[in-house]
Order: sequence, then C-alpha cells, then structure tokens
Amino acid sequence: QVQLVESGGGLVQPGGSLSLSCAASADNFEILPMNWYRQVPGKHQELVATIFFNNGTLYGSFVRDRFTISRDNTKRTVSLQMNNLEPEDTAVYYCNTMGTVPPSWGQGMQVTVSS
Repeated sequence: QVQLVESGGGLVQPGGSLSLSCAASADNFEILPMNWYRQVPGKHQELVATIFFNNGTLYGSFVRDRFTISRDNTKRTVSLQMNNLEPEDTAVYYCNTMGTVPPSWGQGMQVTVSS
C-alpha cells in the first residue's frame, strides 16, 4: 500500500474549472495504474478516469471530453483537470490505485459546483 495525498478541489461556479492533484509515495509509481473516483452521499462510487503506465487513458461516460487525467512520473503525481463543470459533478473525489495490495486511496477532496 502507498500513501496518496490529494490537493485542489473546492467551490466553483457551473461552467468553471478545477484541478485536482495526487502525490504518491510509491517507488514504483511509473508502473501503477492510477484512478480518480468520485462519490456522492447515498450513491455508488463512480470511476472518473484512469491512466496507465503507458499514458493510455479511460474516462467515465459522464465525462464527455470535459476532464483530462495526466501523470508526471518524475514528480510521482497524477492530476485531473476538470473543465465545464456541472452541478452534477459535485462529489468527493478520490485518488486511487488498484496496483497495490491492498488498493490505496487518498483522503478525498470535496468538489462543489454551485452558483
């Protein structure tokens, strides 16, 4: 298991942008698949985006080209740039990797989209 520390998030108006960042303590960070999940109270957790060791990416269908996940292996960070945010994007966002045993999770960052 590795330590994942998130930063960013906060309050933004609809149509605005936010960036989340996650710093990992793993020595083998460059081979770890990294994910961003989100959760709204009372709803199932959703996979927002995944980035693989080769920079291949996957996104949840609700993203619709609004978000971009990226990684910097030198800094051992993974980021999520979120544009054109909607009130429905309001959730706690978690950094994660399933590449450790057990899976590793960040502490979660609140993102609130509201006017």
